[in-house]
Amino acid sequence: MCRKIFTNNNFVGLIIRYFTVLTLIIICDINYSMSKKLLITEKPSVAMEFAKVIGENGQRKNGFIESKDWIITWCVGHLVTMSYPDKYDENLKFWRLDTLPFIPKEWKYEVIKGVENQFEIIKSQITRDDVDSIYVATDSGREGEYIYRLVDQMIDVKDKEKRRIWIDSQTEEEIKRGINEAKDLSEYDSLSDSAYLRAKEDYLIGINFSRMLSIIYGKRLAKSIGEEKASISVGRVMTCVLGMVVEREREIRNFVKVPFYKIAGKFRKDEENLITAEWKVSESSKEFESSKLYNENGFKKENDAKDFISYLDGKKAIVEEIKKSKQKENAPLLFNLAEIQNECTKRFKIKPDETLEIIQNLYEKKLVTYPRTDARVLSTAVSKVITKNLNGIAIGYKDQEIQGFIKQMKEGKFSTNLTKTKYVNDSKITDHYAIIPTGQGFDNLAKLPELQAKVYNLIVKRFLAIFYPPAEFNKMNITIDVEGEKFYASSKVCTKKGYLEVLKKGKDEEKGTEEQDDFKAKKGDILTAEGYEIKESETTPPTRYNSGSIILAMENAGKLIEDEELREQIKGAGIGTSATRAEIIKKLEKIKYIDINTKTQIITPSQKGENIYDIVHTSMPDMLNPKLTASWEKGLDMVAKKEIKKDEFMSKLENYINSKFNRLVIK
Repeated sequence: MCRKIFTNNNFVGLIIRYFTVLTLIIICDINYSMSKKLLITEKPSVAMEFAKVIGENGQRKNGFIESKDWIITWCVGHLVTMSYPDKYDENLKFWRLDTLPFIPKEWKYEVIKGVENQFEIIKSQITRDDVDSIYVATDSGREGEYIYRLVDQMIDVKDKEKRRIWIDSQTEEEIKRGINEAKDLSEYDSLSDSAYLRAKEDYLIGINFSRMLSIIYGKRLAKSIGEEKASISVGRVMTCVLGMVVEREREIRNFVKVPFYKIAGKFRKDEENLITAEWKVSESSKEFESSKLYNENGFKKENDAKDFISYLDGKKAIVEEIKKSKQKENAPLLFNLAEIQNECTKRFKIKPDETLEIIQNLYEKKLVTYPRTDARVLSTAVSKVITKNLNGIAIGYKDQEIQGFIKQMKEGKFSTNLTKTKYVNDSKITDHYAIIPTGQGFDNLAKLPELQAKVYNLIVKRFLAIFYPPAEFNKMNITIDVEGEKFYASSKVCTKKGYLEVLKKGKDEEKGTEEQDDFKAKKGDILTAEGYEIKESETTPPTRYNSGSIILAMENAGKLIEDEELREQIKGAGIGTSATRAEIIKKLEKIKYIDINTKTQIITPSQKGENIYDIVHTSMPDMLNPKLTASWEKGLDMVAKKEIKKDEFMSKLENYINSKFNRLVIK
């Protein structure tokens, strides 16, 4: 009986199948537990934050952290770079015109000296058999994308799932969201294309034009600056910025002050009502279109102004028009990188790269959102949860002034619904929204150096201001007619401070004198002219750039535009990017093309810088034109947005370079 059971083929087959399935389950379970996810950040400090959030008690090893399911490693900025021409051909070490232009068909890259060890660590982790997926967490921008893609290219990573983490801050909540919502890396291929093209463009323009101009004009430059030999460094953005600085300096240097003479009159209605108004030419004036005038409210010669006063003596003055209005003024838009760099230069006299370093540190300490942004608004999604940021500040930021503002918001029941305001606009956001406080990271705040704490305070105030009501002003414009000659007076008085409680503007809050503010009259009132006086004025030269205002000028394609709303309207036509502008200024100073006053941050060109400007202006003047540089930047943006193909951009770039050599060298 037993023999029958054990020799029964069906029963034996069943047992074999059972153990086979069990073995497969065990093997699959072992393989599953062995598979790991690799996460790569741009810096070690960022890797530590991700490790804390993932929270698997990872073990710190040489250049990476490993836990049961995760391996976290990091770059140290750029690990890979483009090879110099001599790596293609040793003869290209020597600068000769007959080897130019140099445009490689197949591009070569190499690991940067000094960081080979970390590159090898990343390589060893990427190529591990138990790593089946890679999470890219380098900075969420074009440059961060480029840093990883070069590493990926050098290692030739294949057959592994690759996902991209895109975050706006380093708070725990945002990091978790970024990991959970990580997209396939291929969705960022167009951004990667744009990054590669930007690097190739800078490389080709820099190497080809620097060599060409150095060969043709190097001796002349050396002689002009009293050196034995000299080379000329040219860059797509750098040369354009040098041009802006030199042109502004020469405009100031060649400026001739022109005096002109304005006329003001004092008009009285009664003992309590006196007003001062300035004359301006009008169509009814006897001086309309007169050659005596320098501008609409000034004479070229003092004697002509005196004659005009004599003409006015004894003539009747009547109130022709009084316009009274109320004006509301909303808080300015939030900070992007250019705006905060400009503000910090004005307030703290620091360079843009110092400001970026400070805000990057605040970002890594979870205090503010991503710094390298061009946007000055929030996304709709962020605006809906903005109370988290506010509540965090209310609870964690112990600054008495800030707490006073928060208290005022609560007592006034200020609205936190930003959705339909100018501070929320999805169409004006590309990679990241404006720089705002996260409402977290306050355990790091007490350890900050004083300057960093001040910069953080600036960002908090700009953020709080957008929740305050608008400032309100009473405006008055008065026109006084003196037998066809028009005199004008105006005043603007702040009646409700609104957001100005937070962003105190001082002298900007009120315009006008006490007598204008209190003047009471009505249309048709006859006034007594108590006398006229001549006010001497003169034209003023443009102001020099400082290291902050040049950043704004770069953002606006060479125009230093003070008006914030106008800056916002033309945004998108800039030269360089928020991530690169500070480095451009730093490089120009390092190679001694410009000088920056350490106390005032005023920028002036060096003699060498001016000589190089003259050489470029003679040979290839379009390199100095901000519009050309802005158009290249626009092209890169179009590649990132898939509006044009990368091959089309590259073809235009090669044609541009070849055309320059054909004109300058092949004659």
